[in-house]
Amino acid sequence: MNIEILNYNFLENSVLDYLIAVGVFFLALAVLKIFKFTVLMKLKKIAKQTSVEFDDILIESIDAIGWPLYSFLSIYIAIQFIQFPNIIGKIISVVILVILTYYIVKAIQQLIDFGFGKVIEKKQKEENFDPAIINLSKRLLKGVLWIFAVIIILQNLGYNVSTLIAGLGIGGLAIAIALQNILADIFSAFCIYFDKPFQIGDFIKIGEDMGKVKQVGIKSTRIETLQGEELIISNRELTGTRVHNFKKMEKRRIVFNFGITYETPTEKVKKVPELVKDIFNMVDGADLDRVHFKTFGDSDLNFEIVYFLSSSEYNDYMDIQQEINLSIKDAFEKEGIHFAYPTKRVFVEK
Repeated sequence: MNIEILNYNFLENSVLDYLIAVGVFFLALAVLKIFKFTVLMKLKKIAKQTSVEFDDILIESIDAIGWPLYSFLSIYIAIQFIQFPNIIGKIISVVILVILTYYIVKAIQQLIDFGFGKVIEKKQKEENFDPAIINLSKRLLKGVLWIFAVIIILQNLGYNVSTLIAGLGIGGLAIAIALQNILADIFSAFCIYFDKPFQIGDFIKIGEDMGKVKQVGIKSTRIETLQGEELIISNRELTGTRVHNFKKMEKRRIVFNFGITYETPTEKVKKVPELVKDIFNMVDGADLDRVHFKTFGDSDLNFEIVYFLSSSEYNDYMDIQQEINLSIKDAFEKEGIHFAYPTKRVFVEK
C-alpha cells in the first residue's frame, strides 16, 4: 500500500520523486548551514589572527550572504530531481541571479569602503584635510557598480542591453549638456584635489581678491578675505585663471623705497646704508639682500631696500615691515636725517 502511494503520479512526478526533492532541499540547506556556522566561523578566527585587514573584509562579505540565497540555491538543486515547467526553472534562476548579484555588489561595496577608508585614514594626517572629494568619488563608483549590475541582470533576462546602453548614452549626453556648468565645477574640484594648486589654509590671490582658503567644495571654493568676508568662487573659475599661492613661498622677497631730503649732507647720505644694515642685524626673520641710493627724485634722494622674509605668512611680513619702518625712523631722528615729502620750489626773478 505504501509502495503504491510512493508510485502515485502528480504533475508528471511520483510521490517518491517529490520526497527525494524535499530530502535534497533539506540536505543542501544543511550543508550550507554547516558551511555558514562551522567553516566560516573557523575562517573568521583565522582571519582575526592575521595582521592583514583585507581577509577580515572578505570573510565579512561572505558571511553577509543571507538565507534567501541559500534557500533558493537549495530549491534550485532540489527541483533538478523532478519534472517541472521550464517557466518555474527560469523564475528561480532569475531570482537566484538577482540575489547573487545583490550580494556580490554589496561585497564589492564593502571592499570599496575599505579601500577609500584607508585613503581617508592616511590623508587625515595632513593638515586641514577635507574628505569631500574622496567621498564623492566613492559614491560615483558605487553608482556605476549598481548600473553595471542592473545591465548584467537585464542581459540574462534576454533584453537587448546594447540598445539600453545606447539610450543611456544619449540621455547622459543630454543631461551633461544641460548640466555642463555644474559638471565643469565638479570636474574642476577633482582637478584641484589631485593637482593641489592650493590647499585649505593656503593664502592665495585671484585677480584683485586675496585671502585664506577655508573650504574646497564640490562646486565652489570658499575664501576668507583680509576684510573678513567670505568669498565664494566657482571651481571652474579657479582652474581657468592664474592663482598666486603665497603659502608655497619658502621666502618672501620684499622691495621697498624711501626718500630723504636734498638738504641732507653727503656724509649723512653715506651713513644711510650702514644704518639700515645695523637695523636688519637686529631684526629676526629678515635677511637683508641690498640697500642702495637709487635715484635722484623730484623732491627726494631715493633709496631702495631689498630683503628676504623667512615666513610665508602675510601677518609676519607686516609685523617685520612695521618693526623695520619704526627702527629706520628712530635711527634717522637720532642722526638728524629727514624724510622727504612732495615739495615745490618757486624761483621769482626780478
